[in-house]
Amino acid sequence: MKTFVLNGWASSPRAWDLCGFRRDRLFGYIEQLDGAPEKAVSREDRVVLVGWSMGGSSALGLACMFPGKLAGLVLVAATPRMMRDEGWAGMSDRRLAALEVGLRMTKGEGFFGVSEGKPNPYMMDSEENLERGLAYLKETDLRRPLEDLAASGAFDCPVFVFQSERDGIVRPENASYLKSVFPQAEVAMVPGSEHALPIEIPEKIDAAVRSCQARIP
Repeated sequence: MKTFVLNGWASSPRAWDLCGFRRDRLFGYIEQLDGAPEKAVSREDRVVLVGWSMGGSSALGLACMFPGKLAGLVLVAATPRMMRDEGWAGMSDRRLAALEVGLRMTKGEGFFGVSEGKPNPYMMDSEENLERGLAYLKETDLRRPLEDLAASGAFDCPVFVFQSERDGIVRPENASYLKSVFPQAEVAMVPGSEHALPIEIPEKIDAAVRSCQARIP
């Protein structure tokens, strides 16, 4: 059984430097846009998926596509819908535009309030790649397929949800929504943190992933 990690938009592999769980492959956001995780999961019998931010959305999409293949799902600041719309507490277009400007100005250094002494989980990518990622964030809406999955009863593997109480990118309300979709989920609300949870709570993420890995050799 393999463990796949799905990284966030404009994120560096260093986002996972402080996590010690065994991982077999880390998919950057461009690989996600190119469909690489779908191909990888389709070749495996069982997998554990760990997704952060945009990678969390990708992990949710894979859960809908391959419900019988998942041995565990660890969602870190994950959301089925990034942007605000009627009845949904997402980001405004203005906030997303501000994040884009901030990334370009800082080249990823110190972006999103990374704690001093922690590895920088962000990076500046090419203009084309950043625009592709932004389009994904604006357009993706997995609420309907997730609700269909919940109604089917076909998804019964362990689910862990980590959500910051102060996250201005993926709103805290997402945790309640994910709990409604995955009643078996263990939800951890993290106080005093923002969006970069892999470098803020690595030991908690490690424990969740290892719990999933231990279920099936």
